[in-house]
Amino acid sequence: MPRVLHFEIQADDVDRAKAFYAAAFGWSYEDYSGFTGSTYWGITTGPKEEPGIDGGLLPRPAAPPGQGQGTNAYVCTVGVGDYDTTERLILEAGGQVALPKMALPGMAWQGYYLDTEGNTFGIHQPDPDAA
Repeated sequence: MPRVLHFEIQADDVDRAKAFYAAAFGWSYEDYSGFTGSTYWGITTGPKEEPGIDGGLLPRPAAPPGQGQGTNAYVCTVGVGDYDTTERLILEAGGQVALPKMALPGMAWQGYYLDTEGNTFGIHQPDPDAA
């Protein structure tokens, strides 16, 4: 069955986006511009032996949706161990709440945020006691 293997984040300011995701999630980067022929940063989200995928960060080729409009791309959700701590890191790094923390009863805590580039992403903390 086909599975998602890679994600990409588009940014108006690539350096600002790199700083945001490093501060919020501890992600690291490798310059792949030599392979792509244009600005492209490979994103490592964690150790290979843990579940998850890595991605890429590149300059935005067109304007993003306006404030209050839905997304016109996939929305990735990041698994976290401590929702409230992660939210604090997101906000301190310049992110904004898009949809606040909500319970997925008996399963998890979920919420959505905007990065410094206006991209939507989610965070998800498994918790069977969420209500």
